Amino acid sequence: MSRRLVNITLDNLDDLPRRCRGCVFWELDPAGFERAVKAGDPGLEKEAWVSATLLEWGSCGKIAYVDDVPAGFVLFAPPLYVPRSISFPTSPVSADAVLLMTAHIVPDFAGGGLGRMLVQGVAKDLVRRGVKAVEAFGDLKGEDGACMVPADYLLSVGFKTVRPHHRYPRLRLELKSVLSWREDVEVALERLLGSMTPEGILRPV
Repeated sequence: MSRRLVNITLDNLDDLPRRCRGCVFWELDPAGFERAVKAGDPGLEKEAWVSATLLEWGSCGKIAYVDDVPAGFVLFAPPLYVPRSISFPTSPVSADAVLLMTAHIVPDFAGGGLGRMLVQGVAKDLVRRGVKAVEAFGDLKGEDGACMVPADYLLSVGFKTVRPHHRYPRLRLELKSVLSWREDVEVALERLLGSMTPEGILRPV
C-alpha cells in the first residue's frame, strides 16, 4: 500500500467527504454561514475561500491518500482568513500562530497514525514558511460529525492547552516539537497499513 500527502487545491477539493466539501462553518462568520446555508449552495463559498486563500497566502490544507483513496484531510490558515475564529470564548489565536480549522480521518482509516501524518505534514509546510506554532479550538464534547476537532485528539498529537475552557479550550502546538515525530509516525502507519483489509478499503466513503 502507498500513502501520500498532497496540498488541497481546487482540482482535488471534491475528494473531501461530501459533508465537509459543502461546509463553510470556519470559512464564514456566523451570519455569512447562515446566509450560505439558506442560499442552498455553501460548496461554492468553500471553493471561493480555498481559491482566495491559495492566491493570497498559499497552501491551506492537505489530503492524505492511501492507495489513491482519500483517507483524511486537514485545513489551516491564519486567523485573519478564518472569520469564525473570533466567535470563540478563548479567542484570539496568538499572533505568531496559524489556526488548524478542522481535521477528519475517514473511519475505515482511523486509529493508526494518519492524524499524526497530517499534522506533521502541516508542520513541515509551515516551518518552511517561517510559522512558529499552530493553534486550534478544541471541543471537549467531541461530537461526531461536528466541524470541531476533539480536544482529546489534539492533545494526543502534541497540542498543549494555552487557554482552558469548559467546552472550547484553545490549544497550541510548537512546530519545532513536531519534526522529531518521523520515526513514531512511520511505526504507527506501518501498523495501520498492516491491519487494513481490502474489504474495509473498498467500502464507499
